[in-house]
Amino acid sequence: MTNFTRPLVIIIGLLIAWQALVYITAAPPYILPDPFAVFGTLYKRFDTLINHAGITLLEIILGFLFGSLLGCCSALILATVKSVRDWLTPVLVITQSLPVFALAPILVLWLGYGLPSKIAMAVLIIYFPVTAAFYDGLRRTPKDWQALARVMNAKPLAFLIHVRIPLALPALSSGLRVAMATAPIGAIVGEWVGSSAGLGYLMLHANGRMQIDLMFAALLLLSVMAVTLYLTTDYLLHSLLRHLSLDDHKTR
Repeated sequence: MTNFTRPLVIIIGLLIAWQALVYITAAPPYILPDPFAVFGTLYKRFDTLINHAGITLLEIILGFLFGSLLGCCSALILATVKSVRDWLTPVLVITQSLPVFALAPILVLWLGYGLPSKIAMAVLIIYFPVTAAFYDGLRRTPKDWQALARVMNAKPLAFLIHVRIPLALPALSSGLRVAMATAPIGAIVGEWVGSSAGLGYLMLHANGRMQIDLMFAALLLLSVMAVTLYLTTDYLLHSLLRHLSLDDHKTR
């Protein structure tokens, strides 16, 4: 089975299971619409859906970029500055233990109903996985490389740039994959709490008006968008590591 046919079979199987569930449970359309009704709404309201999807897509991408950048910077600081590490590590643990969803109303209060609060929400969700993964890769530099650097009197900065960071890229790529998979959560939660546009806003608006088929159409479009972003990120990271001749097997 080719790489193209496998996802197609999975999608068709999920649609059949969805239709079978509607038929077996005899659920009314305002509880569980059938796939034909959802795809019909997706076609009729495509312009509206795609406009809101563009807002959500922008929130996800910007949140991913800012969260990843902040996470990488934090990991580098943790790995190189011990005095800062002793203070920053407890802060990371505390921020991760807080329920991020509970912070959404505060972010909306501080940053408003526009893009900044949604991006900040995505950054909060992305930040810790990227920081933890990259930092773990940086502190797992093989001892042979460390011994060789001492023998050659390599400067710490040069050793970091030319050895530690390249060897930590596979770990960072794992964190970035997790980040892209969770980035849509931050954007949608932010839109649910307070917004005037986006797929999350559209879903709440449709639910309040009992337009369940529109709500499912928005959810379907969000799912396709999230999967596409993840697969694109995975492909780019895999291509980059292959180009640099780095993978988990070679760096162990």
